[in-house]
Amino acid sequence: MITLTVKIKENEKSYPIIIENNDIKELKNQIFSYLKGKKFVVVISQKVDKLYGNLLGFEKEDKFILKDGEEQKNLKNYEKILKFCLEKKLTREDAIIAVGGGVAGDIAGFAASSYMRGIDFIQVPTTLLACVDSSVGGKTAVNSFFGKNLIGSFYQPKAVIINTNFLKTLDERIFKTGLGEVVKYAFIEKSCMCPDDFNLINFLDANYKKILDYDMTTLKELIKICISLKISVVENDEKESGLRKILNFGHTWGHAIEKLTKYKKYTHGECVVAGIYFAFNLALKNNLIDKNYMFFMQDIVKKFNFKQIPDFDLKKVIPVMKTDKKATSDFIRFILPVDYSTVKEFEFNDILTIS
Repeated sequence: MITLTVKIKENEKSYPIIIENNDIKELKNQIFSYLKGKKFVVVISQKVDKLYGNLLGFEKEDKFILKDGEEQKNLKNYEKILKFCLEKKLTREDAIIAVGGGVAGDIAGFAASSYMRGIDFIQVPTTLLACVDSSVGGKTAVNSFFGKNLIGSFYQPKAVIINTNFLKTLDERIFKTGLGEVVKYAFIEKSCMCPDDFNLINFLDANYKKILDYDMTTLKELIKICISLKISVVENDEKESGLRKILNFGHTWGHAIEKLTKYKKYTHGECVVAGIYFAFNLALKNNLIDKNYMFFMQDIVKKFNFKQIPDFDLKKVIPVMKTDKKATSDFIRFILPVDYSTVKEFEFNDILTIS
């Protein structure tokens, strides 16, 4: 078992992140060890409930089963979860538990942050994407007609419990969407202010075959590296006033593609990879990097054989990017590579001339 700790300096809060591969039957009691109240609601992915519901052992009346898909992360389901909690008569001493991928974690966390003005929240991520990224750091949100994650809050969980056994049943495409975020971390590592030098790019280059073969030992190390980098960023900037913006590498373009395709055609990770390519091209056009680094990035990314996303008309993407929560009225902000595993934030107002 690997235990990492997030320590938020601003409010002196901390919480553990457990990475393990114990029997899933033991998970329920492990979760209960972090509950201070008697009552709880489990927001669980429909697919996870079908695969692991019996092993997890939660009673049917305690479960809010959330259909799968990014389009489910909406205000209607958020309201349904709050109604479910009210019907269960949860108090401020009780908790919401999220079991599933990023969708379940984001919407359950947002519900926890607003129910009774905030109750305990425990994350149990079951996808690689949620393990390496969305379950850690306290970003909770729902999507709206106007864009992704525009309605939400910063709300740290009580604990994050990662059981890598869940990853064994991920289909290849969902597994690879998590690898999209992993690749992101590889190209921002030196900007994360982490005291440890993991050299994630080299790790990916040396272990990509084991990763694609779902080797559990390698995946546990990969998750530890990515979470360690995110912890370093979050501890230095919980609410994205500065450093945390680098975690948006690949996301400005990626989120726009997700919205344009109604969150159904491509996965989040596939869109992030497309966003990484866009960011590298933008950096190259602005002489921030040279062609050798571009070729190097392409060589690393191609090892994972992500689904290719065709080029989109920039004139269609611009209006969507302008609704991004990181944009201003005059500028679109991009995180761009400037050196090996190093990125910086840039603002552009004449976007049509840069691609």
